[in-house]
Parts: sequence; C-alpha cells; structure tokens
Amino acid sequence: MHPEIYRELTSQRGRDMREQARKATLARTASRLRRAVRRGGARAEAGDGFVIPAIPDYVDGSFRAGVAGDEVAAEPGQVPAAPHAA
Repeated sequence: MHPEIYRELTSQRGRDMREQARKATLARTASRLRRAVRRGGARAEAGDGFVIPAIPDYVDGSFRAGVAGDEVAAEPGQVPAAPHAA
C-alpha cells in the first residue's frame, strides 16, 4: 500500500477512535450525574451558589443609573455625553 494512503487511513482511524472515546466519556459523565441526582447527592436546582457578575452598560464600565438614559452620567458631577457622539 502506498505510504500516503496508509498514513491517511491511519490518521482517519485515530480521529474515529478519539471521537468514539469522547462520546463514551460524555455518556459516562451524564450517567454519573443522573445517578447522583437520583441518590440525592447532587441537586440540579441547587445552583451551586454560582452568581453571574453584572455586565456594565457602557464602555467605560459604568452602569445605567435609571430609566431616563438620555441624561445619565457615570459619576456625580460628570457631564453626560452628547446624543450624537460616537
């Protein structure tokens, strides 16, 4: 068999085996999670105490202070930007 063909067949077989192993690992992980939930060890609705951090409304990292967004300044005493500013 030509070396290039043999090399391509070998690499294809390796890719197939890695994909099969990845799927098997994923299935085992899902099975373990379901078993833990059934046994009461892990609760999916508990939330694990993970809190999503607040995302700033503006590029400078400030947050929108109120509903009237036209005249909102990032800090007290700061002049709001012009409405047509880029």
